[in-house]
Amino acid sequence: MNFPFAIVGFDLDGTLLDTSGDLAAAVNHALTADGRAALPVTQIVPMVGGGARHMLAQALGATGGGDEVSLDRLLPVLLAYYEANIAVHTRPFAGAVAAVDALRERGVRCAIVTNKREDFARKLLGELALLDRFDCLIGGDTLGPGRAKPAPDMVLAMIERCGGGRAAFVGDSIYDVRAARAAGVPVVACAFGFLQQPVETLGADGLIQDFAALIPKLESLSST
Repeated sequence: MNFPFAIVGFDLDGTLLDTSGDLAAAVNHALTADGRAALPVTQIVPMVGGGARHMLAQALGATGGGDEVSLDRLLPVLLAYYEANIAVHTRPFAGAVAAVDALRERGVRCAIVTNKREDFARKLLGELALLDRFDCLIGGDTLGPGRAKPAPDMVLAMIERCGGGRAAFVGDSIYDVRAARAAGVPVVACAFGFLQQPVETLGADGLIQDFAALIPKLESLSST
């Protein structure tokens, strides 16, 4: 249908899905298991985006500090709880599913590129009955150590696995923007995401306040 992009990739947490409730519950489970105070969801949300270990490290830092030994001990506690409770509160952001469906109707191949572990992302999308909407899923561990966002590797792998063609990326964090930029791909930032800084400072090619604006914004980036 002459859409300007053959492939559109999406981050998961804070972009397609509001996973804040379940991620916060898992972080707080690990913290309280270590005798620490739980943190409010609003304090945990900006910690999301760099993977579970990074998130936990920040949570430990906010509750008295912790070393690598503490991280090694508590990360399995966090992950086991999260895996068992992965879709209790998680839901797609308003309009997200409709936007993906509208892209697919235009012949666009849609993908997930997330720093979440691939098996967790696959399980979560499966439980929400969304997995079949995506042509590929690349998790933070899919390509091996050191290749997660903000490195460009996952975005480049997305393009290859989706058969090649002009691509764009949609995310909510500096990790997403830097990965897309490094891969030479236009990037749209979600103002409703798990923001670690003002969305205007991320350096994205475009911003959206909601998913109703995504397709017009992508069309406006066709010359980027």
